[in-house]
Amino acid sequence: MRNLPLDGELVEVPEAQDFELRQHDSILRLPHAFSFDRRGFFKVLGGGLLVCIAARHATSQESGAGAHRDHEPPKTLDSWLHIGENGEVTAFTGKVEVGQNARTSLAQQVAEELRVPLTSVRLIMGDTELTPYDMGTFGSRTTPQMGMQLRKVSASARAVLIQMAAERWSADASGLVVQEGKISDPKTNRTISYAELVHGQKLAKLIPDDPELTPASDWKVAGASAPKANGRDFVTGAHQYTTDVGLPGMLHGKVVRPSAFHAKLMSCDTSQAEKIPGVSVVHDGDFIGVSAMDVMTTGRASQAIRAQWDAPPQISDRELFDHLRKGASDENDNKEQFVLGSVEQSRAQASKTLQQTYTVAYIAHTPLEPRAAVAEWKDGKLTVWTGTQRPFAVKEELAQAFRLSPENVRVIVPDTGSAYGGKHTGEAAVEGARLAKAAGKPVKLIWSREEEFTWAYFRPAGVIDVSSGAKADGSIIFWEYDNFNSGPAAMRTPYEVANQRITFHPADAPLRQGSYRSLAAAANHFARESHMDELAHEFRMDPLEFRLKNLKNDRLRAVFQAAAEKFGWGKQKATPGIGFGLGGGFEKGGYIATCAEVSVQRGAVKVTRVVEAFDCGAVVNPQGLKNQIAGAVMQGLGGALFEAIRFENGRIVNPHLSEYRVPRFSDLPQIDVVLVDRKDQRSMGAGETPLTGIAPAVGNAIFAATGSRIRSLPLAPSGIPNKAS
Repeated sequence: MRNLPLDGELVEVPEAQDFELRQHDSILRLPHAFSFDRRGFFKVLGGGLLVCIAARHATSQESGAGAHRDHEPPKTLDSWLHIGENGEVTAFTGKVEVGQNARTSLAQQVAEELRVPLTSVRLIMGDTELTPYDMGTFGSRTTPQMGMQLRKVSASARAVLIQMAAERWSADASGLVVQEGKISDPKTNRTISYAELVHGQKLAKLIPDDPELTPASDWKVAGASAPKANGRDFVTGAHQYTTDVGLPGMLHGKVVRPSAFHAKLMSCDTSQAEKIPGVSVVHDGDFIGVSAMDVMTTGRASQAIRAQWDAPPQISDRELFDHLRKGASDENDNKEQFVLGSVEQSRAQASKTLQQTYTVAYIAHTPLEPRAAVAEWKDGKLTVWTGTQRPFAVKEELAQAFRLSPENVRVIVPDTGSAYGGKHTGEAAVEGARLAKAAGKPVKLIWSREEEFTWAYFRPAGVIDVSSGAKADGSIIFWEYDNFNSGPAAMRTPYEVANQRITFHPADAPLRQGSYRSLAAAANHFARESHMDELAHEFRMDPLEFRLKNLKNDRLRAVFQAAAEKFGWGKQKATPGIGFGLGGGFEKGGYIATCAEVSVQRGAVKVTRVVEAFDCGAVVNPQGLKNQIAGAVMQGLGGALFEAIRFENGRIVNPHLSEYRVPRFSDLPQIDVVLVDRKDQRSMGAGETPLTGIAPAVGNAIFAATGSRIRSLPLAPSGIPNKAS
């Protein structure tokens, strides 16, 4: 299980990480099963012995629970780093840039350890032909894992270059000084640049296990704010997203979708579409698609196809939570349940007990850039440009779908317009490649917003039961927690409780579900921190005081205190219509505390001020981290207040932005970020944890303002109803 307390320290244990890998691994693919005719099949495959494997799930998904264990990272410097004759440093990583600014922070860490100007470093990212294998960009692992890897590579390269200079000068390497990409000998005043030393040759040296790294307290490039790499291109529109990629003779594609989830194709008439000049039509198993020279013709051709589908009866969102509870699995192993002490025996010792249920709706990722792909077949090789968090996993999906050897598939990921955990799979890539194969030309496929809302996977909905009890002084003595479906991320309580039973119950999910920014940590923080607030109210204690009373971890205490101090917690009392709330916790190596002020006028909720304190160890790029946290707060406001997928009988009923409410500029509160920069601690990721504190803080503030305790996310999709509790 996750977050086991060891002498007040919160840690993430391998078993918890393995369960997370398996949870991500279970994301369903859209069930395209390409059959090809015999001639077309062997045209793709070529001659030789044929062995086919059919898989509903890709073998190496989100966190790489499957095939990634067969991929050891390269051990030589030249796989990761190249120094050009002009002094430009190129670093290679399979991570991708999806708006989290990893391109900048990783470059800072390279520049820091290599002792070169930041402007001289560029990154090649997410290209399966050029970069080392990588499981994917997820789980807030880029900074602690890839950042550390590139630091080791760069520090090792620096040591190699110093030794090369020492041998060239017959000097003592320990007396040489490195600065700005140049090595100097203070005794002789000789200086040589990296470029002069290497002459563009490969640094084919092994990377030692423990190269000497620069302590964070001595950082000069890392640890300082740096502007976004290529930021001007994004502002001016010069950056080329997948949707901007163009190839000679390229067609535009569109897929004909089923009438509902789980629908079976009963009949398909493509004759009218085939009569339209320049249109290529594909009907392969359940897959129906068209491509043409322009988008309008493609749309006309898709509408000309007559497909009949048969879909089974399915539940609606009104039945969702009963369905999840009834459809939960009773099977639990020790990775899904944590037991400490005896909940049953401790109940009688409690002065007060509390039992409540909290629910979380399905929500969509709603990325700025919907799924898109450009696919080209050339000389028996398939190249796909697509926005994905997992280029190597998508490469494997493509190889499986088209029975190709992996070396004949290349996936290139342009810096992508957001993902939020929603782009781990390769649906658009596979669909675009199938259309391109049929047309014999490159094809660009861009999902519509309606397709993105309907056929992408969602953040899992959930039902969470919490039962607790405390002594007369407010010390919690038992905690029972049951999560149905939403997931185990951050499910453990960080508070000191002697008797616990915490269980995750997988359930029969009615919608396709998968990763979302912070996974289930947002749901579990909401339930836990709402319940903590309710317990504090039962004991007539200040919510901050109650948390600190039950909390030993120094780093989590520090962020609560830092947020409270900046917010001015306790200096102003709630009044009718104005309330204050807080929430916090630990996840992915980060410690978070959030305070919120809300105004509720005639049922309308407005979050007016947010303070968020965050500790993720040594900070690599302070301004970049502040931007990341503020963005997480804004995104979290959507799930907290109004985002919810509505569905009925296998269809999404609000698949447009006019019907699915996301945060707007008018929703923007004043946001103050407090960075607790721990240079004595390892740098951890910040892409997920900062999202987790806002929902409970807002819910608790609504209660303070109105006396209404709302236990369902979203809290106020249509405003605040009459008093809920």
